[in-house]
Amino acid sequence: MALRGHGAYDLRMLAFAVRRAPHFMIKVYRRGTMKLTKSSFIAAALLLFSFSCFAQDKTTGTIRGKVRVERGSPSGVAVILLAGDREVSRALTDKRGEFVMSRVSPGTYSVKFRKAGLSVGTVEDVAVKAGQTRPLGDRLYLTIDEGSIAFIRGSVFTEDGRSVPGVRVDLARIISENSTQKLDSRVTGETGEFVFRLPPDAAKYRVTLKADGTEPASKDVEVESAVVYRVALTYKKNPK
Repeated sequence: MALRGHGAYDLRMLAFAVRRAPHFMIKVYRRGTMKLTKSSFIAAALLLFSFSCFAQDKTTGTIRGKVRVERGSPSGVAVILLAGDREVSRALTDKRGEFVMSRVSPGTYSVKFRKAGLSVGTVEDVAVKAGQTRPLGDRLYLTIDEGSIAFIRGSVFTEDGRSVPGVRVDLARIISENSTQKLDSRVTGETGEFVFRLPPDAAKYRVTLKADGTEPASKDVEVESAVVYRVALTYKKNPK
């Protein structure tokens, strides 16, 4: 990393002093004499240099915030700082969805948030001032990008075409001819509808109606891409 200005001068002076001073003697009144070795001098000088760098940070600002997501982990969201169309800096959120962008030059920016499977978020007119932290809070919320996921939408009807609310529908992934893995379940709404959101990867799924006193009803769905797949399940009561 290249250093310029006072920081570079301080570092050069530090290196010069370390080379020219193998050890030092410092007289401490009332406590005799204390020897400051070369390593001790380096540590003390680096501490002073760090304070110098800290003082220089007063010329820049910091942006801090937290991202929440509709589904999945909030970690790994790319936080992109833009001045107009030019990218200035970027960072990633941690497992809690938090991020910090430091050493930002004073000015007004826009901040974009991106992660695969989620909608793109943007905050405009983010003003950064020297020596201050600009908080964006925790109201940054990224919804699922419906263009990047597959949907299985369906309805449950009686044999005479009436919708059936309040019944359970299970979703399972078909592993092999004789093996399935249960993934999720839904309860039908007022009009008998249900929906499952899935990754767009190629896979086979089975939706099954589960209700007391009815015959089992299921449909297999082969997902190939991020589109909507529709199914209808028939609610049949067991014969008495």
